Amino acid sequence: MKTIVRCGSLFTGREDEARSGEVLVFDGDGRLDYVGPEEAAPRRAKGDRLIDHSGGFVMPGLIDVHTHLAYGNAKCEEDIDLYAPLEFRALRGMFFAQKVAASGYTAICSPGDAGQISLSIRDAIRAGLFDGPRVMAAGPYITTHQGLTDWYPTWIGAPETSIGKLVTNIDEAVQEVRRQVKNGVDCIKIALDGIQRRPDGELIAAFTQHETDIIVRETHRLGRKAISHSVGREATLYAARAGVDLIFHGFDLDDECIAAMRQSGSMLCPTLTHPRNVIDFTQPHEPAAQKGRIEATGARYRVGVANLRRAAAAGIPFLTGTDSGFAVTPYGEWHAKELELFVADLGFSPAAALRAATEANARFMNCGGDEIGVLEPGRAADFIVWDGSPLADIRLLQDRRRLRAIYLAGKQLEIADRAYDPRQVTDFSLANWTDLYTQARVAELGVGQRRLAAE
Repeated sequence: MKTIVRCGSLFTGREDEARSGEVLVFDGDGRLDYVGPEEAAPRRAKGDRLIDHSGGFVMPGLIDVHTHLAYGNAKCEEDIDLYAPLEFRALRGMFFAQKVAASGYTAICSPGDAGQISLSIRDAIRAGLFDGPRVMAAGPYITTHQGLTDWYPTWIGAPETSIGKLVTNIDEAVQEVRRQVKNGVDCIKIALDGIQRRPDGELIAAFTQHETDIIVRETHRLGRKAISHSVGREATLYAARAGVDLIFHGFDLDDECIAAMRQSGSMLCPTLTHPRNVIDFTQPHEPAAQKGRIEATGARYRVGVANLRRAAAAGIPFLTGTDSGFAVTPYGEWHAKELELFVADLGFSPAAALRAATEANARFMNCGGDEIGVLEPGRAADFIVWDGSPLADIRLLQDRRRLRAIYLAGKQLEIADRAYDPRQVTDFSLANWTDLYTQARVAELGVGQRRLAAE
């Protein structure tokens, strides 16, 4: 039995323009047999199914290559690492993976999570136990004492429940790559910089060039893709020289980094949504604001955008990802904001942003280069339908009310929008106050002693 999908407008992901008067045809295997004008489509036989989306904008399912399924919409690092067992985090991650899918994202990369959480979610969805997006999964970040995720004091160390795996020499790093590959990861995440800076303010790479080369070479030897967290110039340069497949952030890159990326073929995912949300959403009373994070993030964002525009102009492939999983980037809410920022801040056309989130992202995904991201014969029937055209207004993709249907391998996903109480899901850290109540502060706030009820 064939399924014929009549499209109002069809954006295949291969061109910049949408087509009209075309249909998709697929069989029970969920793979497209025909994409083209309705008059030239295979003749409809008795028993074939017709789905009429002639009033909708049909396009490939969106892809986010930077969504951390284990984070749980965390408000702090302790929320990510400490206050929930891995088993609960895996169940919670499945719930949130479905929220991502319900927003029109049919595939994600989960690049760095504790234990085997993302792998377990990936495998449960593949096995048909749950509906959800296609998942490309990593294990914990490989980090060292200068790297992201080694954020606890040395007298505590990196807990086994952390999203980071601390290595203290290159042999340990290689063994960690091998261990994760044995466990079944699709990619290896390297924390190539963190928070350590030189006196001039430049971020210091966590690993040397030689160490980075060895980690990436072993990752590729074992048939996996390498990802790096590289905000600083040095870490971005080391990643590009080593041939890291996907560099996250790259805000401080320079012409030398761009040249190295062009030579190695490294892709870049700037992840604009997370810092932009920090700037836009952080409230004055919150610790992040009181620590100056809004101003610091704003300054870094302005510099980053200017540098990233140069990289885009040089032809570096850009992918879209959001760092979803934090309280400022909750699952299913802001994934498509990245496309808006590509257009507004990086100068992409709406069509180029759409292609970054579909065809370009698919080239990175382990199941993607010839499987998803483009609607053409031989590929998976992963597509979504909108009421309106994101080519006319890219912000439409953030309006869930305009999302008419989601199909994954030809099967329509209908995931209930279930509410949840974050106090029972994520907010487990032990901070009870966000202020210091000295006599001077109490007087400033104008609060006084509460009367106790009479006994």
